[in-house]
Amino acid sequence: MSKFDMIPMSLGIMGAAVLGAYYMFTTPAQAQDNPDTPNLVIEVAGSTEGQIVIDLMPDVAPNHVAQVTTLAREGKYDGVVFHRVIESFMAQTGDVEFGRIGENAGRAGTGGSELPDIAAEFGQTPFNRGTVGMARSASPNSANSQFFIMFEPAPHLNGQYTVFGQVVEGQEIVDAIKRGVGGGGVVTDPDYMKSVTVVD
Repeated sequence: MSKFDMIPMSLGIMGAAVLGAYYMFTTPAQAQDNPDTPNLVIEVAGSTEGQIVIDLMPDVAPNHVAQVTTLAREGKYDGVVFHRVIESFMAQTGDVEFGRIGENAGRAGTGGSELPDIAAEFGQTPFNRGTVGMARSASPNSANSQFFIMFEPAPHLNGQYTVFGQVVEGQEIVDAIKRGVGGGGVVTDPDYMKSVTVVD
């Protein structure tokens, strides 16, 4: 398993069934775009096209928001693929080192950025549909540039990964991102982030 393929892989058939049952009886948090916080705007291209708007949470994870917005403003996320996408779970992207469209296809998901890793900012915000979390390795303090967006709630991630945003527009675009194959969710000919901008 590569350094940044960090989402727990215990979501097998039984895990998916439990997650499905949880989702049936759980109402996802109704995200409201907060005008006092910055938004991350992702233009998706490939087999899926459209815009995703993420309300960032600097009050919850200030260091993670700072890192992601710095990389976005520098254009580092532009052209980066959704390299790992698991049905009924999440879509992972953000490998600015090896995840650019058309480059290093076999290494996508193993890199980070030139910025230092970030210490964990675990909190009480749950992983619901549309929640955006930071990927990491076994070390809680290893998050760098990769992040994931939830298709459905995943309570087993609560308090284990840093939440730094919530989709407020374009969840239907998230839902349409090309899925990977097998348990690892590795995507062939993946969709990608054409551009990522920060709107204050």
